[in-house]
Amino acid sequence: MFKDVTLGQYYQADSVIHRLDPRVKLAGTFLYMISLFVFNNIICYLVSAILLAVVIILCRVPVGYMLKGLRAVLFIMIFAVVFNVLFTEGDIIWEFWIFHVSAKGIKMAILMVIRLFLLIVSASIMTLTTTPNRLTDGLEMIFRPLKIFKVPVHEFAMMMSIALRFIPILSEEADKIVKAQTARGAKFDSKKLTDRVKSLIPLIVPLFISAFRRASDLALAMEARGYHGGDGRTKLYPLKYAARDYISYAVLLLYIGAIVSLGITFSRLTAFLLQFFAGSHLGTVLFWLF
Repeated sequence: MFKDVTLGQYYQADSVIHRLDPRVKLAGTFLYMISLFVFNNIICYLVSAILLAVVIILCRVPVGYMLKGLRAVLFIMIFAVVFNVLFTEGDIIWEFWIFHVSAKGIKMAILMVIRLFLLIVSASIMTLTTTPNRLTDGLEMIFRPLKIFKVPVHEFAMMMSIALRFIPILSEEADKIVKAQTARGAKFDSKKLTDRVKSLIPLIVPLFISAFRRASDLALAMEARGYHGGDGRTKLYPLKYAARDYISYAVLLLYIGAIVSLGITFSRLTAFLLQFFAGSHLGTVLFWLF
């Protein structure tokens, strides 16, 4: 499971998305994620999915490799579905003790899965198509205005990029520890919850020790190479916008405008139609769509 984590990894390819300025990809990912929380209906998610599909085609990263990262968060997605289905108030379809399944709960669960899927894939695309160095430079340039308030922007960007870079490293380390402990007789696949919780101890303790050791080695390596923060540092490859970056910004603005327009229009229209066709088959269809 741990080796399936793709967030933080870089996949080398020659594509338009890879050549984009990291500031464009950071801003695009941030706005894309926000757009998924602004409106909560199938139409807006469909537009978001179409844009994401186009980006996936352009970035030339194998779809199977990209979707492999979903296995690591499969438990979170299942938990979100179960929680929404069983504990959301609405028109009750089935009920047992404190649990009840409602139409609204099923709809929210479906939308939650779609939202998590789009969020995880969009975040993976950013890290798969951007090297850690470029990501650091992009973050530093975006947060540069905060230097007026004495915020250590360079150090903040460095910590963010290191944290992302450590995700696949620690995932690989965790996978090695699991195999080593399994060879020593540890059982990580027990069906009993108590046994599974106990089995985490021989995994978490070595993983933390390894993480702190790697952090110490990294600090020593940075100090040995004369790193003393971002003051006075220059860039070997300064970030410069190209025509493709401005086109990407324009596409992003069109997407945001389309999402806002569709969301407002369909929200008002759906509220009116649901009230007008309340109790009919068409009203049920509208409920599931919007």
